[in-house]
Amino acid sequence: MKTIRIGRTGVEITRIAFGCASIGNLYREVAEEDAQQVLQAAWDAGIRYFDTAPHYGRGLSEQRLGRFLTGRTGAVLSTKVGRVLTPAAAPIPGADSYVRPAQNDVHYDYSGDGIEESLEQSLDRLGVARVDIVYVHDLGTYTHGTDNDRHLQAFLGSGYERLVRLKEAGRIGAFGLGVNETEICLQVMDHGPLDVILLAGRLTLLDRSAEDALVPRCRVAGTSLVLGGIFNSGILATGPVAGATYDYGPAPQQVLDRVAALQDQAAAQGMPLAIAALHFARDHPAAAAVLLGTANPATLRRNLEVLR
Repeated sequence: MKTIRIGRTGVEITRIAFGCASIGNLYREVAEEDAQQVLQAAWDAGIRYFDTAPHYGRGLSEQRLGRFLTGRTGAVLSTKVGRVLTPAAAPIPGADSYVRPAQNDVHYDYSGDGIEESLEQSLDRLGVARVDIVYVHDLGTYTHGTDNDRHLQAFLGSGYERLVRLKEAGRIGAFGLGVNETEICLQVMDHGPLDVILLAGRLTLLDRSAEDALVPRCRVAGTSLVLGGIFNSGILATGPVAGATYDYGPAPQQVLDRVAALQDQAAAQGMPLAIAALHFARDHPAAAAVLLGTANPATLRRNLEVLR
């Protein structure tokens, strides 16, 4: 599978990446055997870039990915910082759309110490000494609302510099943001350079808002863009059907109408909407890589075949 270099670093990733949110029991419980099978399907297809996070099942995704990679070489790993996990004070049947997660409580900490603690926890769960990419996860008003100023000050005050030092020490190969919005990316880039941004849902067939300011800024700065959420949390895969989801909630009517128009355009070219969405993301000139995430090996193989 083709690879591409991240920013101006020495990190190279496959153009198709596997996103590990689903194997953290996102929306439904996934058996351990099934999680390992979909990871094996990704590996057999030539995917070598795997993205995970403490958020995905309160550490469950990282644990499963770590077990899969034991004894394997050549994988490129990214995980995320900003959430610190501690053993749960009470049983957790579900949290943050994850079913039967690992039994950990979570708190946000974007300071230098919090980022390093989060990273050390992730390295332990993954069973590795370093990771290739660290993303600062969910910084911005999309997640934190009016509380974001406090988190942004913590990150710019000591978190950013800690990541610079970790990269200089060789503990990580590259760093950036993993977010669902563009404005926070521009704010952080005003503070200092980023190697890469994992952007979910803002450079898709439906939502091209990243093209306004972020894409040109990344091009000038040499910042790579990895695209996640390429189906806008479902609606570009299902089409404008009853119950379609957009941005992790019910799709409003204006979004349903826009997707219906896109579906008609795709059909006029003899192409299902989901295939159009896949190709739009993979072939966008600003995209270094595209994340595919599923707990179903057959779905992964089908999407890879479509892209071929």
